Amino acid sequence: MNKKVLLMILAMMLSATGAMAQIEVDDEDDIDDEDELVVTDQKGNEEIIDFPEAMTYDLDSLLNLYMSKTYLDENDCNMRDENPTYTKEEYIERLSRIPTVMEMAYNDVVQKFIDRYSGRLRRSISYMLGASNFYMPIFEEALEMYQLPLELKYLPIIESALNPTAVSRVGAAGLWQFMIGTGKQYGLQVNSLVDERRDPVKSSYAAARYLKDLYKIFGDWNLVIAAYNCGPENINKAIRRANPATAKNQDGEVAPVIKDYWHIYPYLPRETRGYVPAFIAANYIMTYYSQHNICPMSTRLPAKTDTVMVSRNLHLEQVAEVVGINIDLLRSLNPMYRRDVLPGATEPCALRLPQTEVGKFIDMEDSVYNYKSDELFNKRTQVDVRDDVPTYYHKSKRYARGKKGRVTKRSARAKRGRTTATRKKAATSKKRATTKRKSTSKKRRRR
Repeated sequence: MNKKVLLMILAMMLSATGAMAQIEVDDEDDIDDEDELVVTDQKGNEEIIDFPEAMTYDLDSLLNLYMSKTYLDENDCNMRDENPTYTKEEYIERLSRIPTVMEMAYNDVVQKFIDRYSGRLRRSISYMLGASNFYMPIFEEALEMYQLPLELKYLPIIESALNPTAVSRVGAAGLWQFMIGTGKQYGLQVNSLVDERRDPVKSSYAAARYLKDLYKIFGDWNLVIAAYNCGPENINKAIRRANPATAKNQDGEVAPVIKDYWHIYPYLPRETRGYVPAFIAANYIMTYYSQHNICPMSTRLPAKTDTVMVSRNLHLEQVAEVVGINIDLLRSLNPMYRRDVLPGATEPCALRLPQTEVGKFIDMEDSVYNYKSDELFNKRTQVDVRDDVPTYYHKSKRYARGKKGRVTKRSARAKRGRTTATRKKAATSKKRATTKRKSTSKKRRRR
C-alpha cells in the first residue's frame, strides 16, 4: 500500500516538473517575441530586428500616469475585439492615401510592425489615441513653427509611447527621448533639480529644431528620423559602407552616392533597422485604427492651464497644501522638476497651474513661500568650523622626520646647500693646486 502511494506521489512530481519546464520554455518564447522581430530576407536568411524600446513598455505603467487615471476612461465600443486581415494591396493603397510629405513605403518589414501595433499592442494604441489629445496640439505647433512635416508628430509614439517621464536604457528622457548632451545642445536645462527634457512644450520645440538641422545634413526624411534614433555619425558610416568608393556603374564611371534609408538598411544598427518601419506603421495605425477594431480611450480634457514665474525656491508641496491643488496634478503639469523643487533663487522658473488657480496662488504667494520652508529647505548656507579640539595629523616623512635626530625639510635643504658649497670649494682648491704644480714644472724645465 505504501509502495503504491509513493509511486503516485513520484508520478505527480514528475508531471508537475514537466509542466513547469513547459511553462518556462513558453515564457522564454514570449520574452524573445517581446523584444525582437525576426524577418526573412529575399535569400531566405533570417535577420533579427530590435523593437524600439517604447514598443516594449508595459501598458499598466502607462495607465498609472496621473493624466491617464484622471482624464482617460475605457470606452464602450460596439467593435469586436479582433484584428481583421487585409491584402498587401489594401495596405499599400491605405498608406498611399495618408496626406504626408514623407514617404510611406510598404514592404514586409513595415507589415510586421503594422501587425504588431494592430495585434499585441492594440490596447497600447487605444491608450495613445486617447493621450494624443493632450500632446498632439503641442507637437503640431512646434513642427509648424519650423515648417516641418506634421506627420513627425507620431515620432514620440515610437520614442516614448507618449509618456513624458519615460527614461530609456541609455538615459534618454522625455516624450522625445533626448540624451543629456543633445538636450543641452538645443537649450534644454538638465541638473539635479530640473530636467527640461520632460517638459512637453520645451522638448517639442527643441526636437523640431534638431529635426530641421538633421534635414539640412541629409535632405531625406527617412534618413533624418533614422539619425534621430542612432545619431548622424552612424548614418554617415552606413552611407559610406553602402557606397564603396571603388563602385562603378555600367559605363565604368564612379557610381553616385545613394543616400536612401532602404539602400543602407543592412549597415544600420539593429534597432534603427526597425525605426523607420515602426514610424510608418505608427502613422498607419493612428490613421486606420478603426479598420482594425481598435477603440480609442475616451478623453476628458483637463482644465486650461497658465504659468506664473517664481523667483524664490518653491516646493510643490507648499503649493498643493496652501492653494489646495492635488500634488499629482502639479507633478503632471510640471514634469520637468525632478524632486518637486523649483530653484527660483537660481533663475526665474515657470510654474504651470490650472487656470482657475492662478489668481489664488498670486493672492496667497507669501503664505505659500512660508509654509514649511524651514522643513522643506533645510540646506545650510553657512556653517561654523569646530576648532576647540586639537587636530592630530601625521606629518609626511618627506617634510619632517621627527625629533629623534632626524632633520626637517628646511635643515635638510640647508645641509644640502652646505655640502654643495664644500664640494665647490674643494674642487676650486684642487684646480689651483694642479695649476700651481704645472707652473712649477715649467720653471724647472727652463732652468
